[in-house]
Amino acid sequence: MAVFDSSNFDGHEQLVFCHDPASGLKGIIGIHSTTLGPALGGCRMWPYANEQAAVDDVLRLSRGMTYKAAVAGLDLGGGKAVIIGDSRRDKSPDLLLAMARFINTLGGRYQTAEDVGTTIADMDVMRRDTPFAHGFALPDGDHCPATAFGVFVGLRTAVRHCLGREDLAGLTVAVQGVGNVGMRLCQYLSEAGAELIVADVSAQATARAAKDFGARIVAPDAIHREPADVFAPCALGGILTDESIAELSAPVVAGAANNQLAEDRHGAVLRDRGILYAPDYVINAGGLIDVACERPNYDVDRVLAKVARIEDTLTKIFERSTAEKFPTNVIADRLAELRLRQGQPGGVTNKATTSPAPVFADF
Repeated sequence: MAVFDSSNFDGHEQLVFCHDPASGLKGIIGIHSTTLGPALGGCRMWPYANEQAAVDDVLRLSRGMTYKAAVAGLDLGGGKAVIIGDSRRDKSPDLLLAMARFINTLGGRYQTAEDVGTTIADMDVMRRDTPFAHGFALPDGDHCPATAFGVFVGLRTAVRHCLGREDLAGLTVAVQGVGNVGMRLCQYLSEAGAELIVADVSAQATARAAKDFGARIVAPDAIHREPADVFAPCALGGILTDESIAELSAPVVAGAANNQLAEDRHGAVLRDRGILYAPDYVINAGGLIDVACERPNYDVDRVLAKVARIEDTLTKIFERSTAEKFPTNVIADRLAELRLRQGQPGGVTNKATTSPAPVFADF
C-alpha cells in the first residue's frame, strides 16, 4: 500500500489506522496540517473497493480541508476520517463509538463532523466517547443549510461573472446528486426561478426533486452531457476528467462535491474549454464555517451572513484568474498557501469552539 509515495500524499502530518474487531470498525484518520489550528473534517463512511482507495480518499480529502479552512480565514487545519463499510448495512452505535475512541486518543488534534454516510445523529452517538465530534440539529430537527446556501451564493456569483446575469430565472442547472446538500440547493435554485435537471443513485431522492421542484430526471452518468447553463456536481469527487470535460455543455461548473477535479491539471482543461470553474473547497465551505461557529450563543443568521461572503472570495478569484491567465483552482490554491505560509504553527488546541478569525479575509 502506497502512502508516502502516493500522488495524493502532500506532506501530511499523520495517518492513523483504526481497527476494532468487536464492532467491525476499519477506519483511517488523515491529518494534513495543523499549522492554523486543529484539523477539522468530516467522518465519511463508504464501501471502498479496497484499502488503497480509502487511503487515497482520506489523503485527498484532508488536504482539501486544509485549503478550505485557510481560504475561509478560519483558525483550523485540515483532516478527514473514513470508515470502510456500507453505512446502510454496517453502521452501528458500537462502530461509531469505537471510531470516537480513536478520535479521542488524538486529544483534539483531529476533530470530526458529519459527512457522506454519517449524520448529525451519529455525531450525537460519538459525543458519548469524545468531545471532538461536532454538529447538532436546530430546534426544528433539521440542520443548518450552510453548505447548500454557500453553494447557491457561489453558483449565482459564477453566473454573474460568466454569463453577465444578475438572476437565475429561466436558467437551467443540472444538479448531480440530490442528497441533503443537493436537495437543499435545488430548493434555493427553484425559488430563484431556475429550471432543474437532477440525477442521483437514489430513485426516491430524484422523485422527490421532481415532485417538489419540477425537476427533470436523468441518469447519473449522463447528466454532465445535458444542455444546461450550470453543471452542479453535488455527489462524490473525481467527476471532472478529460472525458467528462470534453462532454460538458454547461459554461459554468459550480457544485458542492469535494475534489471535483480528477487531477489538478483539469482546472486548466476547463479554462481552455471556456468553462468557468468555482473551486470546490471555496464554494462548499459553508459547512466548515458553520462548525467553526458552534458556541452557546450559536445563531443561524450570523452563520449564513458569514457564509454569504463566499461571493466576495469567488469574485476575487475569478477576477484574478482572468487578469493573470491562471485557472481558478490555481488562484485558490495560491490564496490558501499564502495564508498557510503566514500562519503560526498550531499545536493541539480546541480552536474549533472559539471565535473564528474574520471569514474570507482580503488577499
